[in-house]
Amino acid sequence: MLGSSMLTVKNKMHTKTPENSKTTTTDLVLPSDTNSINNLFGGELLARMDRVASIAAGKHAEQIVVTASINHVAFSRPVPLGSVLTLEAKVSRAFTTSLEVFIEVWNESRDNKIKTKVNEAIFTFVAVDKNGNPVKVPQLLPETEIEKQRFDAALRRRQLSLVLAGKLQAKDATELKALFD
Repeated sequence: MLGSSMLTVKNKMHTKTPENSKTTTTDLVLPSDTNSINNLFGGELLARMDRVASIAAGKHAEQIVVTASINHVAFSRPVPLGSVLTLEAKVSRAFTTSLEVFIEVWNESRDNKIKTKVNEAIFTFVAVDKNGNPVKVPQLLPETEIEKQRFDAALRRRQLSLVLAGKLQAKDATELKALFD
């Protein structure tokens, strides 16, 4: 009986929620971060998103993580000099050794203190050991409706990536096929 309780505790430790990985950063857009029309460089924003997403992925994996891909970036609005940016990242799905992280970027207006969503992105990370070999990550249990939607969508994105890379036959991409049935 004691062995079965220990197994339950061990399994619970290997399942986390998106909230466990939630990472938020707030930063100011300075002159050295901007282009010739005083808006934040896209590459600067990508670097900031990569850092916050890496921290979120590392919290979930409890391992070293490396960026594997940027699956989606939407530069919805320019981010002017002097903006106060808040970036929030959460793991949206965990696979065997990889994790998908969803990032939202908000700009707080200096005038009326209203936050406006200016960007979102999806990054994929792989957990690795000190030698760079992939290692297993805890599973993810989504709780809210949006977390469940992102969790399901992550599998479709993964299958599409695998099909495009020639690592999965289209006929075996069950989640993608379900979209067209």
